[in-house]
Amino acid sequence: MHFSIPETETRAGDGGAAYVAYNIHVNGVLHCRVRYSQLLGLHEQLRKEYGANVVPAFPPKKIFTLTPAEVEQRREQLEKYMQAVRQDPALGASETFNSFLRKAQQETQQIPTEEVVLEVLLSNGQKVKVTILTSDQTEDVLEAVASKLDLPDELIGYFSLFLVRQAKDGAFSFVRKLQEFELPYVSVTSLRDPEFRIILRKSYWDSSYDDDVMEHRVGLNLLYVQTVSDIEHGWILVNKDQHRQLKSLQEKVSKKEFIRLAQTLKYYGYLKFDPCVTDFPEKGCHVVVSAGNNELNFQVRLPNEQIKEGSFKVTRMRCWRVTSSVPMSNGPSGSSPGKSEVKLELAFEYLMSKDRLQWVTITSPQAIMLSICLQSMVDELMVKKSGGSIRKDSPDASWEPMAKLSSKLTSVSLRGISHSGAASDVGANDFHGNYAFEGIGDEDL
Repeated sequence: MHFSIPETETRAGDGGAAYVAYNIHVNGVLHCRVRYSQLLGLHEQLRKEYGANVVPAFPPKKIFTLTPAEVEQRREQLEKYMQAVRQDPALGASETFNSFLRKAQQETQQIPTEEVVLEVLLSNGQKVKVTILTSDQTEDVLEAVASKLDLPDELIGYFSLFLVRQAKDGAFSFVRKLQEFELPYVSVTSLRDPEFRIILRKSYWDSSYDDDVMEHRVGLNLLYVQTVSDIEHGWILVNKDQHRQLKSLQEKVSKKEFIRLAQTLKYYGYLKFDPCVTDFPEKGCHVVVSAGNNELNFQVRLPNEQIKEGSFKVTRMRCWRVTSSVPMSNGPSGSSPGKSEVKLELAFEYLMSKDRLQWVTITSPQAIMLSICLQSMVDELMVKKSGGSIRKDSPDASWEPMAKLSSKLTSVSLRGISHSGAASDVGANDFHGNYAFEGIGDEDL
């Protein structure tokens, strides 16, 4: 979650008196609007449940009316507080914190609790209509979709709901994985743009898990339509001979064989991102980034128009961070939803050779989604290392972190003004350490 409080508003309360409201943004889009007293109530509840020594310090109350400078100072303090809570593994994943954000989202968007029909897309564009409550959280909606499709409970953990932007040609641009702190119906309708949709996709990286999914008819069908779609959109590379073989298997409706062949192709299981900009191998290079196979793949267009391809293994990323530059003046609050002016960057420190670490930066509106991909790859590697499983019916408790991947996100550094982006500009708390970092290898990229 890219979580910030970039601005405040003075609003009239029920009794006519003015109060300050803090706008909480997720990925640059207004998520909810809260008062200091509401955040204080959340803080007190967390202290009661987890103890004063676990919960971060909260900005103190003031007896007198705040000056504009003090309002800005409090905004900064509250942003740091909410970031600290979100980044704490226990507090950030707690039902107290997530339900507070869900309730605030619903109240801010003024969407009453009622029964509605929500459309969720499959990778082939097929619409799955589920009857839910507007107040249903992400997990509830995912379970409703699984139930409608007859996907067994033990396979739900292999899939997630994603917020996407659908282009006119039908291609999807991934915005983010829907989180436990949000209400999917409210999230998508509050954007007021029909291009934004919710899609169901697999949410694991290791293709060996395909075997579990293909055991069941519905799991096989979902994996099949996703693979066909990824090939049609050019996410998976196919030569003429492979294309002919795949076409033949499609005609025979040999879905398992089709997937088995696709597994051998380049970029199978990767998520492809929109073209963006990187500073590797030099500043200002245009790049297409794909995430998969425990790596970020770069297809870089050099200034001389030459295309250079390379991969950055997640196990050689010592740490990474997401930073943002938020203009101080955002215009009317909540205006132009989805068209955020926030500039996002993902930077990671990479072991280029045995003793040489180097920062690589990607400037992209999808930096948060890239960050989530890195985190989920690390989580999956750690679960596998411990001998765990992601099956929901597995007796191994290590399934739990996989099922709740959405609640684990990288640290984010939030700025109210533009910043240099230099590594020295960011404090140690802004970095996300990588537990899967192996620190080995001596070959250059």
